[in-house]
Amino acid sequence: MDPNRTEGTKHEIKGTLKEASGKITGNHARAAAGKLEKNAGKVQKELGKAADEIRKDNKRHH
Repeated sequence: MDPNRTEGTKHEIKGTLKEASGKITGNHARAAAGKLEKNAGKVQKELGKAADEIRKDNKRHH
């Protein structure tokens, strides 16, 4: 499994928690930072999935 998948998931979870805590406390900057981290984690996770698919396709063709 590509490391971007696990790292992306970590960032996604961390960002979700940060966003929620920012919303609860009324800290708009923290909520926005959490949302950015969450979305960056989602992108990173998708990059990892794509890398895994490429590796899988390369194995099938060789």
